[in-house]
Amino acid sequence: MSTTRKHTALPKAQILIEALPWLTRHHGKTVVIKFGGNAMVDEELKAAFAQDVVFLRHAGLKPVVVHGGGPQISAQLDKQGLVSEFKAGLRVTTPEAMDVVRMVLAGQVQRELVGLLNQHGPFAVGMTGEDAHTITATKHRPRIEGELVDIGRVGEITGIDTGAIEALLDNGRIPVVSSIARSQDDGHVYNVNADTAAAALAAALGAETLMVLTDVEGLYEDWPHSDEVISRLTATELEKLLPELSSGMVPKMEGCLHAVRNGVTTARVIDGRVQHSILLEIFTDEGIGTMVVPDGQGES
Repeated sequence: MSTTRKHTALPKAQILIEALPWLTRHHGKTVVIKFGGNAMVDEELKAAFAQDVVFLRHAGLKPVVVHGGGPQISAQLDKQGLVSEFKAGLRVTTPEAMDVVRMVLAGQVQRELVGLLNQHGPFAVGMTGEDAHTITATKHRPRIEGELVDIGRVGEITGIDTGAIEALLDNGRIPVVSSIARSQDDGHVYNVNADTAAAALAAALGAETLMVLTDVEGLYEDWPHSDEVISRLTATELEKLLPELSSGMVPKMEGCLHAVRNGVTTARVIDGRVQHSILLEIFTDEGIGTMVVPDGQGES
């Protein structure tokens, strides 16, 4: 009888070993994850997202989650008979709509996410950009056809204070941050684009990685003519592509650009429709999605 029995679990060991260099590289590092898109509304994807984030925490990383809540906000505004209007890709936010935005982000989306994460241990702590002046904003007036347009309570980030987030990370917690901010000019609360907020936080925290979950596989080389995904590009290469991107991708890719130009080692756009896409991106050789790196770090 053969003494070497075929172990069916062997492939698992090989997968774990493949993760070893990545575990070593990322240990103790901060990773900011923008949670959005389909991953935010599909029950299975939400559960897998929570598992991934807790896995990162157990693997010695320091995850910070930033979220918006476009679909949930639209649904609630609809319920209350308030119209959703967009200009230059941004939601026109009246004071009444801002109350709904705040309620949905901090009271619904964030609570649900904290609940999902805390099924795995006492980790997640919910907060908004208002808390401890984490995010300060001023009124954002986008330029549309050469004119500055008032779109209500939409904020442009003017400052980040990472103190509260760092205290939570030092305590082994997972901060879950809603992208709303208060202005120190007029005292109003503003709705801030969550992609932009995640990028600003990643830079201010000196994060190693910014990960943005989207509903596409990554940045396409020549959309709509090709579905070939660009797996890696430098800040300057990305900057050249920005004018051609679809409006939904612009804040995501501008965020990635801001992050890598301000000390973040890599920024990645990954497909949030794929279960465990975060783990695939961080712990495997292939990775998925598009990775943006600082200039001077082209093809490796």
